[in-house]
Amino acid sequence: MLEYNEVLPKKFIVLDGQPHEVLASHVFRKQQRKPVNQTKLKNIITGKVVERSFHQSETIEEADMETKPIVFLYTNRGAFWFSEAGNPKARFELPESLIGTAHAFLKQNSEITALVFEEKIIGVTLPIKVDLKVTEAAPAVRGNTVQGGTKQVTLETGATINVPMFINEGDVLRINTESGEYVERVEKK
Repeated sequence: MLEYNEVLPKKFIVLDGQPHEVLASHVFRKQQRKPVNQTKLKNIITGKVVERSFHQSETIEEADMETKPIVFLYTNRGAFWFSEAGNPKARFELPESLIGTAHAFLKQNSEITALVFEEKIIGVTLPIKVDLKVTEAAPAVRGNTVQGGTKQVTLETGATINVPMFINEGDVLRINTESGEYVERVEKK
């Protein structure tokens, strides 16, 4: 159990029987009253964000969250197939709604982390940076530097991102999976 002032960002709590991630918290006193922790919580299952205040007398149940490594195998008709890390025979599928926008950077046989609550997978997290190969890149157009000199390329996963003009087809790029932005060129063709 957590005290009202221990409900801090990046912690997981159980509220109304469902796991929530604490996005923000602020402990303050209003004039002569007792302290209050004003929090912003994200329901991990539904994705809904709510604001909730916890008072000094309250205790909050901490969610028992586990993480386990899983391997992405392939996608078929909107279903994403995975296997347990180290056991390719233990296959299972997860719906696209659970994967979210992370599917744009999922490469076959890449290892990711599954978030488990009460023996059920409720979310996945990719590494912050992944290396992906450029499959399509338009040639750089000379003099087109008004917008900062960027062009769109297609990666091996099918995702399209903006990159600097010097990137060519066949280059391997490091991509930030949280923002979906180009970080650096890892390997030149």
